[in-house]
Amino acid sequence: MNDFAAPPALIDASPAAQRVIDACRDAGGRPLVVGGAVRDALLGLGGRPKDVDLEVHDVDDTRVLVESRVAAVSLQGAAFEVIAVRLDGQDFDISLPPPGARDERDSFARRDFTVNAMGWDPVSRRLIDPFGGREDLDHGVLRHTSDAFSDDPLRVMRGVQFAGRFGFAFAAETAELCATLAPRFTELAGERVWGEWRKLARRAVYWPEALAALAQSGWGEHFPQLDGTRGVPQDPVWHAEGDVWTHLGLAARSAAESSERDGLAPEVREVVVLATLLHDVGKVTHTRVTDGRITSSGHAEAGVAPARRFLERIGAPRHVVESVLPLVREHMAHVSVVGVPSRQAVRRLMRRLGAERGASIYEWARVVDADCAGRAASAKPSPGRDWLEIADTIGVSAQRPILTGAHLVAQGLTPGPGFGPVLRRALAAQDDEEFTDETGALAWLARQHEL
Repeated sequence: MNDFAAPPALIDASPAAQRVIDACRDAGGRPLVVGGAVRDALLGLGGRPKDVDLEVHDVDDTRVLVESRVAAVSLQGAAFEVIAVRLDGQDFDISLPPPGARDERDSFARRDFTVNAMGWDPVSRRLIDPFGGREDLDHGVLRHTSDAFSDDPLRVMRGVQFAGRFGFAFAAETAELCATLAPRFTELAGERVWGEWRKLARRAVYWPEALAALAQSGWGEHFPQLDGTRGVPQDPVWHAEGDVWTHLGLAARSAAESSERDGLAPEVREVVVLATLLHDVGKVTHTRVTDGRITSSGHAEAGVAPARRFLERIGAPRHVVESVLPLVREHMAHVSVVGVPSRQAVRRLMRRLGAERGASIYEWARVVDADCAGRAASAKPSPGRDWLEIADTIGVSAQRPILTGAHLVAQGLTPGPGFGPVLRRALAAQDDEEFTDETGALAWLARQHEL
């Protein structure tokens, strides 16, 4: 085992953390801070960790820790294996070493990667690193700690998530082990898979590295709509970066960076990033090479179905699916407009985006910005700002049709085939700003009866 002298302030224990640590010691235990808090401190991410995992040695039963009454606790696991404590806004998970573990090495061997298999003793201020996690952390390597890695195949997706968040890559032997676990994907519950993809969408910036890890692990086969973009060519005039797969990684990185820079809410960021990641999946079926010229006409609309299958595959909830798909479908809406768009064009786009549960034109502009930025040396200016400036003067009235069938019925009209043409004309009139609210819509309808 290698013990390294850790800086005194490796982990800054809050008053709440110190109370929990003291309670563990008062119960006769030797608490170690383990897992992500240690990893993040060594990465220099700074700040006090919001979530802290403690592994308590030298006691036989986590229930003795409850007697300290340091805070309200909940017991988790069939045999009270974990105590969850919330104190002063911090969450603490307190556990014992696994059964049969003789020392820290045995205990940490059950953890997934060496970078997560380190502990910090807050009393002796020693970093406990039995598997060389600090060196792997310095080199950005995801190396499995032991054969226990295979106990849970979700650990492969956790590795992809870490690659996306920290820019890591699998060690060769770990990638080989991940590939052997690929057939066990079907064992994983959808909500567990979504948990890792959600963390990617909400927290990852290193998307090219995440996609590289997905391919390296052999798990890309489980997400064929995305994996199928590997090797799909693009016009080098517009896409000097290479194939669609490469472009999607660069574009998703740009979307994540801008989301982080602008402090987007997590639920908005995940929609923007996932839509950007999937915006060109339609090119798999709609790319053509004719006389040396590469085109992909119709790929935006064609991408909706594979994007839906991908989102269902990763377990995305319905509201995420309904927000992402309009952005995929409409990401090319600007290409048919030369120069500054008309108000009518912006209105029509806003309405199409919001026709379902929908997305906003602000999310759409971010996807377009990322699409333009994710092109290596051939990045082009994004038209997103021009569309947003006009959208700001329109407001939300364009999001959904103002005049509906209910209005026609209220006017004494009988439902039937004639409703369709009237509602279509009403939409066109709304786009042309002949009316902008319900009062104006009803006045427009009255005028149609007079004609």
